[in-house]
Amino acid sequence: MADQGPAEHHDNHGQTPAAWTAVTIIMIGFLVGCWAVVVLNWTLLAVAVGIVVLGVVVGKVMQMMGMGKQPDVPEPADTL
Repeated sequence: MADQGPAEHHDNHGQTPAAWTAVTIIMIGFLVGCWAVVVLNWTLLAVAVGIVVLGVVVGKVMQMMGMGKQPDVPEPADTL
């Protein structure tokens, strides 16, 4: 890898605590939902949908707390 100097660009590909937590909670929701469909339990399916929504909310809240990917701030253009 070439050294990109002091303004090195680092792309984390979403590997942040917010992303990992959201994906884990959503995955659990989908697994519960799959099981609910197999056993034909509509109440459990509704709980699974709630878990998925909870995962989305938790991920967004964690991102707003600074644990997610930070927005790219464009560098000012050099004016000569």
